Amino acid sequence: MYEDDYGTTARYYDAAYAAQSAARGDVDFYRGLAREAGGRVLEIGCGTGRVLERIAADGIDCAGLDASAAMLERLRARVSERVALVRADMRDFQIDGPPFALVYSAFRAFQHLETVDDQLRCLACVRAHLASGGCFAFDVFKPRLDMLLAEDAGEAEDVRFEQDGEEVIRYAQVARDNVAQTLRVVFRYERHAGGRVVGNDHDVFTMRWFHRFELLHLMARAGFSDVQILGDFDGSPVGADSPAYVVLAR
Repeated sequence: MYEDDYGTTARYYDAAYAAQSAARGDVDFYRGLAREAGGRVLEIGCGTGRVLERIAADGIDCAGLDASAAMLERLRARVSERVALVRADMRDFQIDGPPFALVYSAFRAFQHLETVDDQLRCLACVRAHLASGGCFAFDVFKPRLDMLLAEDAGEAEDVRFEQDGEEVIRYAQVARDNVAQTLRVVFRYERHAGGRVVGNDHDVFTMRWFHRFELLHLMARAGFSDVQILGDFDGSPVGADSPAYVVLAR
């Protein structure tokens, strides 16, 4: 899980992922699910609302849950008071009101659950909040064997963007634990203004990766049925070059 209250993540998230968001196609995918659900929608790990804000704009009754006050503060500034925002741990939450027709977790938020116990606790909460026949959807990255076998590299430039009149260069350093199936990621945001470095901010977090049939067993153990795993947000089946596992379960 994250090692702080996401303050640095919240500050840079929208600008850092602006270009990637359009390319991923996940926003339209989850918006489509929300329209089809025909009822309340809940996002787990909603962050600054990259996806949830668009669903709310469609006039759908929705709610967002996140552990970070900083993330939720940025989201609240952009959405109506009618959107319920809840600060809670995704492993242990209770949201009042009627059950949800759709619960989803976008952009690999589920991978911040490092242990099977954490994952099952989250899934139990999700099931408790789903309406009969409701759908739970989430995505994780599909692990690449070549990357898992590669030696951990040093810090490398990841992305550049403009924010608050400064150029920000994000550097990433990744350490893999192939036994625990985790990545420890360190982001360093180097800020430039007037041709010189004016500051650095840091993020550190851990992510767990999953294999396809591990996900099927996990969902079955959590009591879900009719589990489908796609290879991308375009609905394509899982293949050798698929970038993601997109899970749909009822």
